Amino acid sequence: MGLLSNRIGRESLKAGDHIYSWRTAYVYAHHGIYVGDNKVIHFTRGRGQEVGTGTVLDLILISSAPTQRSEPCPNCTSQSDESSGVVCSCLDCFLAGGVLYRFEYGVSPALFLAKARGGTCTLAVTDPNEIVVHRATHLLTNGFRCYNVFKSNCEDFAIYCKTGLLVVEQGIIGQSGQTISIVGGPLAAVLSTPFRLLTTNVYGIAVTAVGVYCASRYVADIGNRRDVIKMTVEDLTAGLAAGRVQLVEQNSNHQLVPAMRP
Repeated sequence: MGLLSNRIGRESLKAGDHIYSWRTAYVYAHHGIYVGDNKVIHFTRGRGQEVGTGTVLDLILISSAPTQRSEPCPNCTSQSDESSGVVCSCLDCFLAGGVLYRFEYGVSPALFLAKARGGTCTLAVTDPNEIVVHRATHLLTNGFRCYNVFKSNCEDFAIYCKTGLLVVEQGIIGQSGQTISIVGGPLAAVLSTPFRLLTTNVYGIAVTAVGVYCASRYVADIGNRRDVIKMTVEDLTAGLAAGRVQLVEQNSNHQLVPAMRP
């Protein structure tokens, strides 16, 4: 892998790799954990489409969704078109005709900032591959958080499997680099606007906007954040299960507030 691309060949794949593939027009990338034997465990809202924001972003994500097979794939564990949550697919179905890339961990600050687009690398260090595979397979059986394109998406799932880190505060975004980029772009534009009072030079404003964008990505990266905790996958799923049980009990009493928010 180089400075400009994380593209790899299938022959270099190892169980425990965090992989991704860009969808149509490089609008969005889908992420997962390669577990060996040509299988990928990944997190999806349904039909492989990362939708459900209720905004114009849904139109963009649908346009970049993977191509659906006309017939179920005989090599995949999850064969329903309505599959959602944590699923296991063959590598071909996961890629959906796209190119294979490997997410980088433990990169230097310079390399992180050089890769201007989020969702390709992180400052955080990965755990050993056997632990990564254990987390992914455990979540395949026991489930992950409720899907949210901003706070709990496919990249968040893969990053948790690789690091065991979770964002604990109910903020706007999770640990996904793609989401940070989406939020950071408009933020940079807004924060750079006051500099027009100091200069009318369009290049100066552009440089300022780029600087704000890079700073927002760097500060919000999972390797820098302070609102994260290290949690075992068993504790995570036990907590989610307890929250679901309490939620059912509350719903039976016509109370709509969940016991815990994923």
